[in-house]
Amino acid sequence: MTNTSIRPFRVEIVQAEVDDLADRLARTRLPQPAPGDDWATGTPNHYLREAVAAWREFDWRAAEERINAHPHFITDIDGQPIHFIHVESPRADAIPLLLLHTYPGSSVDYLGMIDQLVNADGQAFHLVIPDAPGFGFSTPVTESGWTSARTARAYDTLMRRLGYTGYGAHGSDQGAIIARELGLLAPEGFLGLHVLQLFSFPSGDPGEFERLEPRDYAGLEHMQWFQKVGGYNTMNASRPQTIAAGLSDSPLGLLAYSELFNSFGNGTSLVPLETVLLEVSVAWFTNAAAGMTRSYYENAEAPENTAVNTSRTGVAVFADDFQTIKVFAERDNSAIVHWSRFDHGGHFAALEVPDLVATDIRAFFSAPR
Repeated sequence: MTNTSIRPFRVEIVQAEVDDLADRLARTRLPQPAPGDDWATGTPNHYLREAVAAWREFDWRAAEERINAHPHFITDIDGQPIHFIHVESPRADAIPLLLLHTYPGSSVDYLGMIDQLVNADGQAFHLVIPDAPGFGFSTPVTESGWTSARTARAYDTLMRRLGYTGYGAHGSDQGAIIARELGLLAPEGFLGLHVLQLFSFPSGDPGEFERLEPRDYAGLEHMQWFQKVGGYNTMNASRPQTIAAGLSDSPLGLLAYSELFNSFGNGTSLVPLETVLLEVSVAWFTNAAAGMTRSYYENAEAPENTAVNTSRTGVAVFADDFQTIKVFAERDNSAIVHWSRFDHGGHFAALEVPDLVATDIRAFFSAPR
């Protein structure tokens, strides 16, 4: 029988694991450098050398204390352990809100936004911040089929289990996809989704291109650039267990494969190295690489869903992120009621410009429905 209880959880990595990471980092062997040692063919040695040196000095116990400053819980849903942070606002008018993380991130994506969303002068929120199955502390994944749609259903179960009859969702990257799946699910009381990306692409209809604005063409160029450098998409979607073998045994490999934190946006990332090391440390200590990469495989194997999202939707587009193109997005999402653009910030905006993200979330969910 499935255990539906919600149990307190605390992040406590045993010292032997911390020491093992330190030992592995001390014995790091870098690859032969690429000509030019730049980002053209992947994570360069000069970055890895600096990052490994910083990782060796990284204070995991201080990071652990920061993570544990908020209440953590774990529960089992559909046979899968789901870990989550749950921070309730003292405000009587607070809205329950799911914060859904990126790849290759985890619930720690949102540590820098919790206080301002819970205690906001404007709209405040009760926050539920889960690790997706296979990510962070929601491990291990022991069953196939954990697509974004199934994860969305699990999150709805989680919110009901917590006693929330209505709630909204915010997400970026993988989290944006899951948030849209919640929009498609449209559970009773769902207040809408706020995302940093809607992954809508040209259908081939010439009429769509006739309605594009000049800046939309820059968005198309960004898509083409990412297709050239996004080889991890193909690897994760086809041979996740193969790549996981290297990532699970080598902290250097995991760090290099987490290059998105630094390279997405072609050198424009504002994510501090300290934050990258926090994210990669969580993935290392939880041995999450197999679950994280497998999430791509599960979605690639799932039947394509062409349904239109009719739930209330808000979009925030950051300058150095994937550029959601409104013409395509409105074709796939019929209730976009909020659209913001920001002139700085990128794919990991919650880690780069958390104040801007929090302000836009408040603006969307405080607007009349």
